[in-house]
Amino acid sequence: MTAVVQRGARDPARSAARSGVGPPLRLSPLGFGASQGGNLYRATSEEQFAAAVDTAWAGGIRYFDTAPHYGLGLSERRLGAALRSRPRGEYVVSTKVGRLLVPSPETAHRRDPEGFDVPADHRRVWDFSRDGVRRSLEASLRRTGLDRIDVVYLHDPDEHWEQAAREAIPALVELREQGVIGAVGAGMNQSAMLARFVAETDVDVVMCAGRYTLLEQGALTDLLPVAQTRHVGVVVAGVYNSGLLARDVPPPDAVYDYQQAPAEVIDQARRIARVCQMYGVTLPQAALAFVRRHPAVVSTVVGMRDEAQVTETLRRTGVDVPDQLWTALYDEGLLDVQS
Repeated sequence: MTAVVQRGARDPARSAARSGVGPPLRLSPLGFGASQGGNLYRATSEEQFAAAVDTAWAGGIRYFDTAPHYGLGLSERRLGAALRSRPRGEYVVSTKVGRLLVPSPETAHRRDPEGFDVPADHRRVWDFSRDGVRRSLEASLRRTGLDRIDVVYLHDPDEHWEQAAREAIPALVELREQGVIGAVGAGMNQSAMLARFVAETDVDVVMCAGRYTLLEQGALTDLLPVAQTRHVGVVVAGVYNSGLLARDVPPPDAVYDYQQAPAEVIDQARRIARVCQMYGVTLPQAALAFVRRHPAVVSTVVGMRDEAQVTETLRRTGVDVPDQLWTALYDEGLLDVQS
């Protein structure tokens, strides 16, 4: 079963005046995050990544997310190659704009300083201008080799609200109405500014990483209510909070928000894990199931590196989690909402 992102549905008055707004996008409930295809933290071989995409496809995944930031374009190139032989009408691809990749031959002998195991032969330049958005999208189309991009997100515009809201979003809306792209969105590691994008701009979908998870539900107070009201889809990423919730019992060196998790956060995750065990569910299984319950959530994107990770993620999403677990976690003060 797929979730629908209804493009141009937030404001009927504005939508009625539009031309060129296409049919709704259909996102598979589980999306394939391709950051590992850009050698996030460590190298991934071409064969490993291709096998991961093959396994995802066989498992029914039809939504694939990438970005220029991921491996300085490597993720986009690999994802495009892996999807090229698939029927174009059967899958959805999202990428991102906001970081232009500029050649940097003087640093090519170094490794990328932003966590990807690739040569630093390009540097990232923030640019949410109209021209920057168009240049970024054109480069993404070349790297992927695809004829179109279905969803384009602004990527981490935290420090660039004015330019992002006043230039980047209108530029993307123009491209959407011309049929060049399918849907407009923003992707961030915070929920407050995403809520502003939903309330104040003409986005179709947003990607919220890490702020609506089994561990923390901050998006319940800002993003999710306005997304429901405005009929904007929410894609949840970072469901494991950077790895903390990815294992049955969080280890002492667990990572949270891309750094060593504080002791009190690890303790909270372990308390959640113990309650999950009482109901015959693992922590990662519960983490995936929890976010899917909210009606505003249209898909969950999980980063997957190889065939084994895809297989395990598909297995976890297929587990039937009893409703009593959510009540028990709420009663223990471990959930902010009685889901």
